[in-house]
Parts: sequence; structure tokens; C-alpha cells
Amino acid sequence: MSSSSSHQIKQRVNPNDVFITPLELAKKAIDMVDYQENFVWYDPFKNSGSYYNQFPSECEKEWSEILDGKDFFEFDKDIDVICSNPPYSLLDKVIEKSIQLKPYTINYLIGINNLTTRRIEMLNKANYGLTKIHMCKVWKWYGMSIIVQFDYDKENVISYDRNIWRE
Repeated sequence: MSSSSSHQIKQRVNPNDVFITPLELAKKAIDMVDYQENFVWYDPFKNSGSYYNQFPSECEKEWSEILDGKDFFEFDKDIDVICSNPPYSLLDKVIEKSIQLKPYTINYLIGINNLTTRRIEMLNKANYGLTKIHMCKVWKWYGMSIIVQFDYDKENVISYDRNIWRE
């Protein structure tokens, strides 16, 4: 991506949050989840179905897609796994809603710079630990992306602090 393309992305007035996840990368995210056959899987941002269509066949599946009139923020069913590529511009609201749904696993593909200490702490306060991270680069997407997985009642697999280190 050229520096002018990078500048255009950063300076846009209206975010374009529709980025279709390559099938193989969606499958990588799905395969990261430790699941049981009776789990209910949920793709809150289905779009073309990169995730939803590859969920384990022996599991029950749910989905939302705002373009099809099914809004994630109005969804209220029991689920065990959330696995998707959320709109980055709404990530705080997405995390809050994901916590409200109380799944065992929350697995999202996000930009690497979107994994902030504050967001980790939001999930930690709700008793979700960051258990898995996979770094990746998607062609024509800005910067590095990561698949992050938070599991209920688990410890973080990374350590961090909020110190500002100086000489």
C-alpha cells in the first residue's frame, strides 16, 4: 500500500468497515477455537459467510448481518462462541455487546493496533482472558491484523503493564 493510500485510509471521514475475510483466514480463526459439539456458534457480521459457512457442521449456528436487517446490537440468544471480523470503528461497542451475550469464547479478527490495554482490561473485568493470538497480513488491508481469542474464566497468555517506561 502506498503512503498516499495509507494517508487516505487514516484521513477518511466515513469508515469503510466492510472487509471480507479470506476463506482460509476465517478457517484459521475457527480452528483456533476449542469447542464441543453442543456449542452454539455465532457470526455477528456474516456478510458473505466467510466464517458462518465454515463453522463446524455438528454445531448449531446463528448469525446477524446489518445489510440483511439482522442487527448484532439487537441479538439476544444464548451462544457459546462468537467468531467473526467486526467493524473496527465500532469495536468498543462490539466488545461491550459481546460481553453481554456471555459466550465461552470471543474470537475476532482485528487490526493489530486495535488490541489496546484498555480493551484487554474491558474483557478481563468481565472474566475473559486473552488466550490466543495469531498475527497475519491480508493483502490490501492496512497494516497487520491479528486474530484474538478471549475465553471465559481463563488467564491472559500475555503479560502487560500500563507503566510509562523512561530512562
